[in-house]
Amino acid sequence: MTEVLDHWIAGRPDAGAAGDAGRTGPVYDPALGQVSKHVRFGSAADVDRAVGVAREAFASWGEASVAKRQQVMFAFRELLNARKGELAAILTSEHGKVLSDAAGEVARGLEVVEFACAMPQLAKGAFSQNVSTDVDVYSVKEPLGVVGIISPFNFPAMVPMWFFPIAIATGNTVVLKPSEKDPSVANWMAALLQEAGLPDGVFNVVHGDKEAVDALLVHPDVASISFVGSTPIARYVYETATAKGKRVQALGGAKNHMLVLPDADLDLVADSAVNAGFGSAGERCMAVSVVVAVEPIADELIDKIKDRMGKLVIGDGRRSCDMGPLITREHRDKVAGYLDVAEADGASLVVDGRGVEVDGAADGFWLGPTLIDKVATTSAVYTDEIFGPVLSVVRVASYAEGVELINAGPYGNGTAIFTNDGGAARRFQREAEVGMIGINVPIPVPVAYHSFGGWKASLFGNAKAYGPHGVEFFTREKAVTSRWLDPSHGGLNLGFPQHT
Repeated sequence: MTEVLDHWIAGRPDAGAAGDAGRTGPVYDPALGQVSKHVRFGSAADVDRAVGVAREAFASWGEASVAKRQQVMFAFRELLNARKGELAAILTSEHGKVLSDAAGEVARGLEVVEFACAMPQLAKGAFSQNVSTDVDVYSVKEPLGVVGIISPFNFPAMVPMWFFPIAIATGNTVVLKPSEKDPSVANWMAALLQEAGLPDGVFNVVHGDKEAVDALLVHPDVASISFVGSTPIARYVYETATAKGKRVQALGGAKNHMLVLPDADLDLVADSAVNAGFGSAGERCMAVSVVVAVEPIADELIDKIKDRMGKLVIGDGRRSCDMGPLITREHRDKVAGYLDVAEADGASLVVDGRGVEVDGAADGFWLGPTLIDKVATTSAVYTDEIFGPVLSVVRVASYAEGVELINAGPYGNGTAIFTNDGGAARRFQREAEVGMIGINVPIPVPVAYHSFGGWKASLFGNAKAYGPHGVEFFTREKAVTSRWLDPSHGGLNLGFPQHT
């Protein structure tokens, strides 16, 4: 009988309101194609219980000193840094990404933990003295209360760490609903936070599906929702939670382009396209999925990309491989289906990832890197967020045509330009209607002290993740106007004696 992963509520594993009779879902090892465990699916009652525990914990954690919160974050940072290899191994076993990629994910999450260690400086208010006679005005930043986090399968460690370190460091308490596809990372981090000294109930995990999500979105004691996922679900989360008066930061999907000008270093471009298109099996919202080649370079660039693809080793992420499997069999089949669409729409399959030879079990959820040329912009291969190792090439005649193509899309998450022309790059960063821009950088994810988020259908709400936006999102400002009478007006006088 396989292990059943419990929720984490009030500082310990929790079997849920329904106990062993509750619903569960399978968790797969994608490289083996086998069920490794089951995870409990929380009910509305489980969410209510976790929120109640978090609300009770907020009474003391919200009043804890800034120094105490900072000490916990520092301790968590040290523990996580010492045991990051353990976390990466868990991540690989349930997501499938190779160990080096998993380690990189943990490292990027760790950056936000380190950012949160500076919260005494980041969350300071402002002070204006003597704005009127004997009147001062100052502001303070206070926590919201119980905050909800709903995270996706593709970054089960990093995305929660985009949010909860800042939420906790500013005095909030957390209920996290991780993806049911790779849930163990959340419990592992919950136990590590407890080891770091975080009081019970400050960080809680409720596993599950839409029932748990919906319960979190409408719960009256949840002050905010942070979400990362597909655009349709991001829109649903935003509309549902804001209708209940909650703050929401909902980060949606993407279709990221890489514009390649004729003067670009094509070896650098080919390396970048392979890394950004096929890293983590393309299951990331910042993956490059469209190479926009300004002619006459497309044929040469495609040859270079194809050559590099032929050297990639696809297989079990625990071995010395470059790319692992997709998260589930269903998702693999859905992504592979786009290759049929491409052929039907007249595109050219330069490299077909179906039937790829792998260094792994035959039943793993495999699809090799795929390169498609001459993709029509009307094809679903171009318009849909495929979320897999499929790289499309669209040929254009000019820089202007490429920018117009990028700006015409519904998404605005990330984009990049590859060129040796500084003027063109500077113009592109102004003209591209996208939230994150790379210049000779294929995946322009900002460091932790800036903020992550796109434009248009890639972000709902005006709050991006982490950085300054994160601090503002998880706090609310209170302005105080005060006047204290001078002792000369009467009352006690504790000043020095005066000669009159």
